[in-house]
Amino acid sequence: MIDLRYVKKLVEMLDESSVESLEISSDKGMKIRLSKAAAPRAMVQAAPAYAMPAAVPGVPVAAVPSPAAAAAATAKAEAASRMLEVKSPMVGTFYASPEPGAKPYMAVGTVVSKGQVLCIVEAMKIMNEIECEVSGTIREVCVTDAHPVEYGQVLFRIDPNG
Repeated sequence: MIDLRYVKKLVEMLDESSVESLEISSDKGMKIRLSKAAAPRAMVQAAPAYAMPAAVPGVPVAAVPSPAAAAAATAKAEAASRMLEVKSPMVGTFYASPEPGAKPYMAVGTVVSKGQVLCIVEAMKIMNEIECEVSGTIREVCVTDAHPVEYGQVLFRIDPNG
């Protein structure tokens, strides 16, 4: 059994030191690894294979989008590809403001600069301020206040050009 007070003390010690990561193993098989920076993880996602449904008599076939709709969809996809995603570095609870009822740190349209606090992710009763790594404009807030988030889940989309 892992003593959470022990882990919390280790996290505090790591935060206060210049050490980037720490790994502790015991002779009982317990292993704890802590790191200030999230380890990069490769994610491979295969596109699902879909079979074309057979035409059923009497059922209308979906209309092909007009060239204008296709162009708008392409423009939207290009704009989304220029956005930088701020992802959660840990599993926890997302908080948009420093305390309940306070004004949120960020909203859509807010201009942010590198190092500015975007939100808080609470993990194991520790409030972790998530800072912006780029300058730009918040274009999308992808999470609802006081809701759980997963590691790698997109929290914000930022337009670095505007």
